Amino acid sequence: MYLLDTNIWLERLLEQERAAEVSQLLATVPGSELAITDFAFHSIGVIMLKLGKPEELIRFADDLVGEGEVALVSLEPHDTHAITDAATAYRLDFDDAYQYTAAEKYGLQLISFDDSFDRTPRRRKTPGDVVQL
Repeated sequence: MYLLDTNIWLERLLEQERAAEVSQLLATVPGSELAITDFAFHSIGVIMLKLGKPEELIRFADDLVGEGEVALVSLEPHDTHAITDAATAYRLDFDDAYQYTAAEKYGLQLISFDDSFDRTPRRRKTPGDVVQL
């Protein structure tokens, strides 16, 4: 199962340079094999509303839990030690440490365009790595 980082979702939502790569991933991998953290979901909400795109945010949420069957995973306050340990050990900022810790906790493969995860034992894959572009 794969944990998609915030930047993966935003790449497609904002139709950025690698949106086609993300679209191919989402077309290839069943939604039931994908996950998003609550932190990523809420971060996307903040960004989409700031950009004046409330309809796109609603569509995204509906696609995730409706047709997409994407799992929403979260960390609890008692996971804060693991988050700060990851941040310190691998020089990650809070959002990356949160994603990393969630991947660890749930045994998920991280999918991200952020090479910060390459400093960790879990590393990361890009959408292209998964669909073998």
